[in-house]
Amino acid sequence: MKKIEILIKNILLKIFLLLSGNSWNNSISSVNKNSKILFVRLNNIGDALVTTPLLNEIKKNIGCKTTVLASKRNYFIFNNNPSIDDTWLFEKGLGSFIRLIKKINNEDFDAIVDLHDDVSTTVSFIIALSKAKAKFGLEKENKTIFTKTTPRLNPTNFHVIERCAELGKLFNLNIDNKSLNVRYFPTESSIKKAGAFITEKFTKNRFLLGVNISAGGDARFWGVDNYKKLYAFLKQYDINILLLTAEKDLRKAYEIASFDDPVFFSSSFDEFAAVISKLNFLFSPDTSTIHLGSAYEVPVFGVYVKYNTKDVIWYPYKSEFDSVVTLEETLKNVTFEEVRDKLKPFLEKKLSDYSSAS
Repeated sequence: MKKIEILIKNILLKIFLLLSGNSWNNSISSVNKNSKILFVRLNNIGDALVTTPLLNEIKKNIGCKTTVLASKRNYFIFNNNPSIDDTWLFEKGLGSFIRLIKKINNEDFDAIVDLHDDVSTTVSFIIALSKAKAKFGLEKENKTIFTKTTPRLNPTNFHVIERCAELGKLFNLNIDNKSLNVRYFPTESSIKKAGAFITEKFTKNRFLLGVNISAGGDARFWGVDNYKKLYAFLKQYDINILLLTAEKDLRKAYEIASFDDPVFFSSSFDEFAAVISKLNFLFSPDTSTIHLGSAYEVPVFGVYVKYNTKDVIWYPYKSEFDSVVTLEETLKNVTFEEVRDKLKPFLEKKLSDYSSAS
């Protein structure tokens, strides 16, 4: 049923694109601090996190009022962020969609911006039906709905953060990629809880290494036996080790960890992020946790599935990192030995740096 729904939406979009088009003359000449801009970024947590560098640059350099239209799966990423003035929640359903378009048009935005790197049927309709003075996006198959576009960088050569940052050119910004980083701001309450948890679980103040086992799906779960071997390997070092997991993977976590090994899980993404900010090193499969590592410039070692794509992996943009990447569909055949041999020199270098700085 879902496949049929997607097919119908795509057909409708193709028809709509053939019949529609925006006049470039309707575009506003420039954006200033008095402008009101609506940014659209639906989908998942990681999708939202990689847009925050661009949003920060726009707020910092222009100072315009920024509103983000987000999904139920990622809206909280934009909370407590000084670059975002307001966050709207996208809700599915025809009635909700109609109300949303009315709300957007009543707000009289100066511009609406598609933050998606690829074509989203839903977002395309939102952009097209908006009466915003300007409609910005990357140059994609749906380019006729925009008043102005900028070329989409080749995904085989450029990180998704850099591709998104290209939208800054539509705001007359010349962004230095060296200034870009993911931005996420845990609340003070979450930071205090994270600190209290770590203080309670670890009596010695040592290098803190987090091992995250959870990702979006089973394809990126490395396996209980591999994580057990990883734990045994890590325990040869004089460090504190914290196992990080989503609540859904708690059973796996307790299979991996010994009785006295600390395990952290929380239904609060904010608290989870606050714990990541306390780490000295992060081990994780490819998931949004990787981007949190980048936000706090925590060194990251990642295990990635790069199946049927030539796109650059979504590595932690600002962190020192190393990784093992498989071209297969899952992490099933990535051996512990393969990971250990790449992890060992990277980890020991960071341990040496930590010791020198202490």
